Amino acid sequence: MVIKELKGSYVVFGDVQFLEGYCVLLPKREVRLLTDLTIEERQDYLLDMSLVGDAMMKALNPTRVNYEILGNKDHFLHVHLFPRYEWEDESVKYMPVWAYDASNWSSEETAYDPDKHDEIRNKIKTELEQLYKI
Repeated sequence: MVIKELKGSYVVFGDVQFLEGYCVLLPKREVRLLTDLTIEERQDYLLDMSLVGDAMMKALNPTRVNYEILGNKDHFLHVHLFPRYEWEDESVKYMPVWAYDASNWSSEETAYDPDKHDEIRNKIKTELEQLYKI
């Protein structure tokens, strides 16, 4: 599921795609907290996070990207990157994605499917490769 290795992280395509393009950003070394990274590692990681958001904006044309570092359930540093879309239902459109029905995280309909999602995954990868040439 790795899309691309970046300077300070790995971009991983989400195993669920109810918001198509959902990705997770993992640091190069496993740590529990952002503050466990050195300043240089943090700079690389957080810059990577912003560039993944830029790539998502170019590749998918969402209305925005939500960046979430929670650490509530999984006790290792990771960022959820959720593209948000105009077509979303008003009841969740301006809410955190966790307001979506929990079934979205386990449904076969929203699960990653290479036939349905690899084009999106490749678009994000292409945009990241362009951004890293700058």
